[in-house]
Amino acid sequence: MTGKEAGNDSKIRWVLYRLSCMSLAEIVYRVWVSIKILLEKRGFLLALNVPLPDVSPRPENWIHEPVTIESNDYCNAARKIMSDHINVFSLKGVKIGDSYQWNTDPLSGMTSPLVFGKTLDYRNASLVGNIKFLWEPNRHLHLVTLAQAYYLSCDESCLDTISSQLDSWFEQCPYPSGPNWSSALESGIRLINWSIVWQLTGGIDSTIFKGVKGEKFLHRWLTSIYQHMYFIHGHLSKYSSANNHLMGEITGLFVGTIAWPYWDKTEAWRIKAKRILEKEALLQNEPDGVNKEQAVGYQQYVMDFMIIAALAGRSNGINFQDRYWKRIEVMMEFIASIMDVGGNIPMIGDADDGSVTCLSQESNFCQYHSLLATGALLFNRGDFKQKAGRLDDKTKWLMGDQAAHTFNSIIMDENTRLPVRQAFSKGGYYILGSNFEKDNEIRIITDTGPLGYQKIAAHGHADALAFTLSVGGHEFLVDPGTFSYHTQKKWRDYFRGTSAHNTVRVDGQDQSVSGGNFMWLRHANAWCTDFQTGVDMDYFCGGHDGYTRLADPLIHKRELRLDKHSSVLSVEDTLECSSNHSIERLWHFAEDCEITLENGRIKAEKEGISVIIDVEGGNSEPIIMRGDGSAPGGWVSRHFDVKCPSTTVVWRNKIKASVRLETEISCIFPQ
Repeated sequence: MTGKEAGNDSKIRWVLYRLSCMSLAEIVYRVWVSIKILLEKRGFLLALNVPLPDVSPRPENWIHEPVTIESNDYCNAARKIMSDHINVFSLKGVKIGDSYQWNTDPLSGMTSPLVFGKTLDYRNASLVGNIKFLWEPNRHLHLVTLAQAYYLSCDESCLDTISSQLDSWFEQCPYPSGPNWSSALESGIRLINWSIVWQLTGGIDSTIFKGVKGEKFLHRWLTSIYQHMYFIHGHLSKYSSANNHLMGEITGLFVGTIAWPYWDKTEAWRIKAKRILEKEALLQNEPDGVNKEQAVGYQQYVMDFMIIAALAGRSNGINFQDRYWKRIEVMMEFIASIMDVGGNIPMIGDADDGSVTCLSQESNFCQYHSLLATGALLFNRGDFKQKAGRLDDKTKWLMGDQAAHTFNSIIMDENTRLPVRQAFSKGGYYILGSNFEKDNEIRIITDTGPLGYQKIAAHGHADALAFTLSVGGHEFLVDPGTFSYHTQKKWRDYFRGTSAHNTVRVDGQDQSVSGGNFMWLRHANAWCTDFQTGVDMDYFCGGHDGYTRLADPLIHKRELRLDKHSSVLSVEDTLECSSNHSIERLWHFAEDCEITLENGRIKAEKEGISVIIDVEGGNSEPIIMRGDGSAPGGWVSRHFDVKCPSTTVVWRNKIKASVRLETEISCIFPQ
């Protein structure tokens, strides 16, 4: 079979798998969408002739003038951009000048064909390169930095760079052709950032639009804005694709109608967008605050969409329902609860370093702390303030000149309870621990959540019954992260697979069955049967059925007991089966842990704290992997397309029938 034939076979197989995840109603809908795309490709149903805008409305800005902000941070960042350099994930110093090729992947140097966007196969790396690296600069987050620098310094060179880069984008990315017209999500995020740039540079009265050249630029920009909104409205992600993509698309459309209410269609689009946002906020996020995609990185992403839409609306007298705001609040409670005393958040599920916008240039900026600072202001929550630690620049730009005064006035006292909650039964997360928010804190987060959202569970990992362990605010047992998406299949399979999580793998197979980079065909179902917290002990008991598909069906059950006096976590894994199986108990350590093997026990040390793992029932010495590219194993990925060696320890057993395996994890603090 030739490479081309193999590629075609793989594509056909993917299509068949994808169809198996759809309902009949979705299949009918997608047939209609395919017909619609064919009509658009032939020039029908397109926004080729944009109506003349009525620019008399003056909407209120939802980005506000911050106080107590270090303007030099923004001016220095703007100078780097104007000297033609930005960072794109793992690529540092990407040249972004007037000659930048917007349809080229900066990682591979491959340029996408300028074909009709909705028929472009952007998943095909041999055609477009790495689409994530191509799309990222086209979100125009760096233009926001230029606009902020202009707002703070009135440096006209920032305006010149904004107009020249947008002009080159309009020239190279004509509607509706190429990779930048293939995804409504990308259009939505671009609109959000354009709206911020628009506000900070003076809106319709900006000097950027003065003179004949400025008027021409205004016409081109408004034309593209309308086409963006029209494109998003016509290509919303629905049915099994209605995840964070839909939230981003509809937020972009809503914000667009707020920022540019210049056409007859915008009011109807705004009403529809708000209705969908209010509906999806409840559908995609559990009542206990866990995003149903089971990916913490995407939870912060979705929260940003929800907050930006609500603040843009509120600034213009458009109020979202109380239950919408309440869902944001409980989502923040989940983030506050899983964050350890050192500010670490477990890397559960997929993450791709995606940001809706970039409003902070602080060197110590953290998306999660920022969300909690914003939440402290929105909901007057002392617990959120305590976890946030400080008021960040992003929150200041969003909340305005009173942000600092209001933040400082929020009361934190002995009644501020942290963690907010320990049980998230709908989302499937349970927190065991002791001495929360103190130097001798122990925090364990275990997972019995669904694999992911909807049938494809696109961003979920095969991590049932896995847990993370933080001691004294330092990560010891970690979820290793994500690393890659569309390319490097071996690594995509590894990081989302069972062997990259602190759980049990059976017969060398994942708990759930993959059908592609963003699709699972068979889902492991996990459950919690008991969870108790007390003064002396926290206890968890749960299980999953992922291996009942094997010829000899197997059920995995796990019990966790944390003795709060001895700081010992007992892990009991019960494997119920009738025949022979190969069992692996996997433990993934943070990359900065120093690991030693002592008398068959693993000792991990960091900052004077020790964690000792003692396994009973093992019939061999533990296998230690560090930066192993063949297995693979022994890796942590903190950022997209970046991985570094860490230590993974595996105990392997051969079992002949049901068995109970015990592990003891001792946490030892310096005297």
